[in-house]
Amino acid sequence: MSHTQYSRRVTHDVSPDVSPESWALVDQQILHRRPRVVIKADLLPAVSIASTIAVLGLGLGWIWSRIAPPEKMGLGAGGQLAWLVDEDYHRFDDIAVFCLLGFATGLVVGVAVWMLRERRGPTVLLAAVIGSFIAAYLAQKTGVSFAGGHYPAPGALRIGQLFERAPMIESNWVIIAQPLGTVLTYGMLVAWNGTADLGRRLG
Repeated sequence: MSHTQYSRRVTHDVSPDVSPESWALVDQQILHRRPRVVIKADLLPAVSIASTIAVLGLGLGWIWSRIAPPEKMGLGAGGQLAWLVDEDYHRFDDIAVFCLLGFATGLVVGVAVWMLRERRGPTVLLAAVIGSFIAAYLAQKTGVSFAGGHYPAPGALRIGQLFERAPMIESNWVIIAQPLGTVLTYGMLVAWNGTADLGRRLG
């Protein structure tokens, strides 16, 4: 039975004195009623989502430690460490690689969270952003630790001896790349969807 047929049946069986125009006005009010933001029902799933995303930081840190380029250095005549020609550029490369990995992970997280149709909304989005921040922080800390294990510091150095210094992340701003990717992806999907309840009722 369609919505219009149901309305006519109710009008005839329950309230015969009510005009069809009045029922049409009620129908329009019901159809255009704005859905309320769901918080309580999404709270526990949001905690699970944030925890799952945060764990991804461990794997992200390990991947970064394997693909980030080390810096080739040597011991100069004055007993000071010095980079080889152009090797100091790897300091930027290490940050760039981390940001690209984080942003790409944020894109995947945004799409994955959006696929949870019955949980779409600001509560889950906030959980995804918080989880992405934690994941990026863990990736930064564990990635540097993993890299230190892959490129251990040499013992006694001789003048002119070369070695590879482990990749480093010299800026804490890199942790915003992953949550930024998550927010942008989720926001674009929300704009593309265009429905008032983001399709939750179809979940």
